[in-house]
Amino acid sequence: MKQVAVSELKEKATVYLTRSETLAIEHNNGEVIGFYYPKKRTKQEEVDRAVKQLSETVQRILAETGMTEDELADLFDPSKPFPYDTDS
Repeated sequence: MKQVAVSELKEKATVYLTRSETLAIEHNNGEVIGFYYPKKRTKQEEVDRAVKQLSETVQRILAETGMTEDELADLFDPSKPFPYDTDS
């Protein structure tokens, strides 16, 4: 069980509430004011969550690097040389 202050929970609610960890929610003085018990996810919910997270990560990589989807996919194709290989 993780102990988390109300202020931290407020700032990082999306992170904490998507995990499977039980939370003890505290005032900033350390007094526990409540608990959060996450619902058990089904396997399909886990798959859907992972696919969504992967999609968001890919979109962020593409936006930050300016790469196309094909260029990113080429990085994972073992039949193609790694474009950033400094040993060549």
